Amino acid sequence: MNTLRIGLVSISDRASSGVYQDKGIPALVDWLERTITTPFQIETRLIPDEQPLIEQALCELVDEMACHLVLTTGGTGPARRDVTPDATLAIADRVMPGFGEQMRQISLHFVPTAILSRQVGVIRKQALILNLPGQPKSIQETLEGVKDAEGKVVVPGIFASVPYCIQLLDGPYVETDGRVVAAFRPKSAIREINS
Repeated sequence: MNTLRIGLVSISDRASSGVYQDKGIPALVDWLERTITTPFQIETRLIPDEQPLIEQALCELVDEMACHLVLTTGGTGPARRDVTPDATLAIADRVMPGFGEQMRQISLHFVPTAILSRQVGVIRKQALILNLPGQPKSIQETLEGVKDAEGKVVVPGIFASVPYCIQLLDGPYVETDGRVVAAFRPKSAIREINS
């Protein structure tokens, strides 16, 4: 069976040099373990805000480690050192603009500065690469979406579309815990998994 492989890249000058502990990767690992019910493997990288290093890490995770999904955290703002989207676009085969649009749409429900985010989603070979925010709380909001007081989704999170995108890229069939994020796919694409 084709096991889902996920690359996680935390981009931070200070965390990568040991000034403080990286919070992005632990938050992502925790969220993925709570959400994805299909077996998966994780590859991680912690690197500074240097475009050549980001490009190298993304290419390595996709081309050599054969990841189906790569999530980056950090470096997506307008500051001069924020080059994650630039590096992501530089190594992309195709851009998936809906992901960046939806991430900003979700974040605008929480902070007006969401419009300053330059997050992008792209495809390289067999992989979907998504730029996530740097803060663990914002990462969770972006992935899960906006929920009302009862926990009902008001604005869908981006992860609802990720399993079907991986499927369309000939990757493994990914299932999620619907209490966190319900994976959405057309009826024709739903498979009965025999337990």
